[in-house]
Amino acid sequence: MKMATSHPRWIDLRSDTVTIPTQEMLEAMVQAEVGDDVYGDDPTVNLLQEKAAEKMGKEAALFVPSGTFGNQLAIFTHTQSGDEVLIPESNHILEHEVGAPAVISRVGLRPLPDQYGQVDIKDLEKRYREEDLHHPRTGLICMENAHSSGKVVPLSNLQEVYQFAQEKGISVHLDGARIFNAATFLKVKPAQIALYCDSVMFCVSKGLCAPIGSLLVGTRSFIEKARKNRKLLGGGMRQVGYLAAAGLIALEKMTKRLQEDHENARYLAKRLQEIEGIKVAENRLDINMVFFTVEIERFSPPEFIQFLEEKNIKINLPREGEFRLVTHYWIKKEDIDYFIETGKTYFSRYYT
Repeated sequence: MKMATSHPRWIDLRSDTVTIPTQEMLEAMVQAEVGDDVYGDDPTVNLLQEKAAEKMGKEAALFVPSGTFGNQLAIFTHTQSGDEVLIPESNHILEHEVGAPAVISRVGLRPLPDQYGQVDIKDLEKRYREEDLHHPRTGLICMENAHSSGKVVPLSNLQEVYQFAQEKGISVHLDGARIFNAATFLKVKPAQIALYCDSVMFCVSKGLCAPIGSLLVGTRSFIEKARKNRKLLGGGMRQVGYLAAAGLIALEKMTKRLQEDHENARYLAKRLQEIEGIKVAENRLDINMVFFTVEIERFSPPEFIQFLEEKNIKINLPREGEFRLVTHYWIKKEDIDYFIETGKTYFSRYYT
């Protein structure tokens, strides 16, 4: 077998958050017309917010520093102190946002059993709190699409949850960090997904190459309230149009090429199966993520990662025994081939 040599540049498969701006974005950032966004007079930010609202079929949008900021701002704006938020137990807000709802909004999260972000309406009904002296108020339901497991939640499930929420008079917030990936998979416009929520957050820095930023989208009154809460949380930004300029290109151009990332993920999954001892989660290839486990008794994840780094490849340590690889704009098929050949070189030590 041919020994893989070091690649001339880093191949980073850790996440689609590692994407750097394109040359077009950098030029747009330099040339951006800016103002003071706290005063609301940064024209580039205003344009980005208008286009974001239009893409989601909502009235207004607000530019925020990150996806976590956008999710927490939504919870803070929708709820009252002491409320309970119903959320699928595997969702990003519960798993990866540092327990922020308890600190920022002073609300509790009540987990729902789920299947990769999809919930059974019967479980939702059981955990909804009816009015009672002893109960906290159920103040919000949070969903996520695309889900961080690599799955896309069907529109029918989102619709069912939203209908339940409307009947109970509560709001639904959607963590749509990768909503454009979900829309690409479902072959629908993102507004058709956002139809089943009162607010949605999406990122322009996850696979869309903008360096920073997310958008929180909803009704005009909700966004007006969120704007004040953003200031309270320290998220008021000034000449942020330099960042919004990259966000505009992300929104208008980069969202249209995500199918390529999805196809590369499936290609990566197929090639991984050539390596003896690797088992790919074939049921979770909806978007740009590939999950796999290594079924070799003597296998050492840190040793494997160090070997890859010496070949200019970056991946994360496994979580609960499972590796995740993510394709994005800067990962091409030839990079995948190099990764696979490097992997074969490493794993050959177990079979010689």
